[in-house]
Amino acid sequence: MPRAENLLKEASSPYLLQHAENPVHWRQWGAEALAEAAEEKKPILLSIGYAACHWCHVMAHESFEDAATAAEMNRLYVNIKVDREERPDIDHFYMRALQAMGEHGGWPLTMFLTPEGAPFWGGTYFPPEPRWGKPSFRQVLVAIAEAWQRDPEKAAGNARELAAHLAALGRAEPGRLPDAETLGRLAASLMAAQDPEEGGFRGAPKFPNAPLARFLWQDSFRSGRGEARGAVRLLLERMSMGGIYDHLGGGFSRYSTDAHWLVPHFEKMLYDNALILELLALAYAETPDTLFAARAAETVGWLEREMRAGRGEKFGFAASQDADSEGEEGKFYVWDEAEVASVLGPAAEEFKAAYDVTPGGNWEGRTILRRVRPLGDVALEARLAEARAQLFATRAARVPPGRDDKVLADWNGLAVAALARAAAVFDEPRWLTLAEGVFDFVLDALGQADERVAHAWRGGRVSAAGLLEDQAAMARAALALYEATGDRRRLEAAVRIVAATEARFAGSEGAFFTSADDAPDLPLGGASRALVAEDHAVPSGNGMLAEVFARLFHLTGADSWRVKAERVIGAFMGRAGALVGSPGLLGAAELLVGGASVVIAGRLPELGSVARRAPDPAVVVMEILDPAAVPAGHPAAGKAAGAYVCRGGVCSLPATEPAMLAAMLRRT
Repeated sequence: MPRAENLLKEASSPYLLQHAENPVHWRQWGAEALAEAAEEKKPILLSIGYAACHWCHVMAHESFEDAATAAEMNRLYVNIKVDREERPDIDHFYMRALQAMGEHGGWPLTMFLTPEGAPFWGGTYFPPEPRWGKPSFRQVLVAIAEAWQRDPEKAAGNARELAAHLAALGRAEPGRLPDAETLGRLAASLMAAQDPEEGGFRGAPKFPNAPLARFLWQDSFRSGRGEARGAVRLLLERMSMGGIYDHLGGGFSRYSTDAHWLVPHFEKMLYDNALILELLALAYAETPDTLFAARAAETVGWLEREMRAGRGEKFGFAASQDADSEGEEGKFYVWDEAEVASVLGPAAEEFKAAYDVTPGGNWEGRTILRRVRPLGDVALEARLAEARAQLFATRAARVPPGRDDKVLADWNGLAVAALARAAAVFDEPRWLTLAEGVFDFVLDALGQADERVAHAWRGGRVSAAGLLEDQAAMARAALALYEATGDRRRLEAAVRIVAATEARFAGSEGAFFTSADDAPDLPLGGASRALVAEDHAVPSGNGMLAEVFARLFHLTGADSWRVKAERVIGAFMGRAGALVGSPGLLGAAELLVGGASVVIAGRLPELGSVARRAPDPAVVVMEILDPAAVPAGHPAAGKAAGAYVCRGGVCSLPATEPAMLAAMLRRT
């Protein structure tokens, strides 16, 4: 007999543990839960969310903690709870199913499944009473159960049709690699949607969308049109001044609910901050800006201070910080004017003028700090920094938001790559040491015997198998460290991870599946293995892997890497309407054809520093002390000591001065 109890107490995920005391008889996703549904002949209620999700908390308080609602759930369904960060493969499959039904996606994701796990109806948040044109959650529970009991075969038939549709979406659609005209057209379409006043895409809510911004930045070097770089700089400026940024503790929130970057949902995600840190470094490398330097340093400070998760001195970074504290969204972060005045005393007026602190507040009667005065002289900024430190110390006495301290390989890989670039651009060697330590911890904690990298770790326990994004992000991180240090062990680590990826994730036409071929608990078995190229908040595994292949080609000169890059990019080029949503693949295609391989042969640290500070993402750096060790297939093989810029299989004359090398790296 199934256990009539909540089984989430056996989980390691902080999100699942948040629900361990619910009166709902929750199960974790897996074969046992599916077997229970089959035995009971009950449909499945699947609820997917994450620890920092505000509306997930709301639905939990309103419905999952309510005894009467829980009783209905337990009577009518087998109830399964999934942490989307721990199982993004499960989340992606059912989110696509919801969108295929014509519904908008979001979290919490609420899906109704056949006992086999096939989706037949779904939604997102449901209120406890009819509201906003939505039925109550209890009305939904009863209506879906009655429909299932009345005609289970009809529901199963709908599920089969939907599953077939989803399977078709998971097939490769090969096409020609994008040429300059295609890249320019797609970049122009993205530029047409930019907000010329506030940055980012027009309207609200506003998301950073770092993968698209990075593509625009890279494409501007290809095309020579600086307006795209201007759009990215505007995005970074507005975010860095806005309420989406934590001006006391550092770090960016997930997104802004308004069109002015003022009011965030206050959760902070590791992946957002990693990707934004990389953008700040690229923008600063092009044109130094004290605002970007400050935000980069403060964000790294937040990572070091608040996001460590591991074993003592060895650590990776935690996944997120919550939006809520004491059951209230943003309570930890907002201020009253009187409170600011009390803490700062005579210094308050200057601070209030700089950070939009008013008696009436700028959000629900309180103030979200945002910088409304431009950065001033050194003396002013020193006084404001002291004021921020005082407010930070006062804020530290408040009840802090929760933290999801699981370590995710893909998000940590993004952070390592960003730290490696930022260390070079901002001349912070300590950040490079931090990046290397995090990379080593992730491989130690999550590395598998067959060289794959698992996905999630917490408290000494691996809780989720590795996905394509984990392998690709960690291989990309290894190459970032190799380019930053010249340490060949990092290159070898990347090649080993790639080999394991090719062995277990390869699909048709050169594409790669999100899940490995031995994944034990996928919905509907192998039919749900997806081929994904679209980037969302996190770059796609196929996009990152294409970049890895392209970088390996430029680093080694081996034509086999070029072929692999072309195959994975080409596998998705038939999806003409979806290409604009695949900036990672597009950037990899441009890197493959237009990228520069900078070879620093010999001990030339000043030239190596110039190459690593290049603002163009399509610059690949290889520093080798012995010129004879340049790979035989590389166009710089056999050359004397010096710095060479190689494009299209042809290398420049050796650069001997930093300014000379910087000029050679400009594409226009």
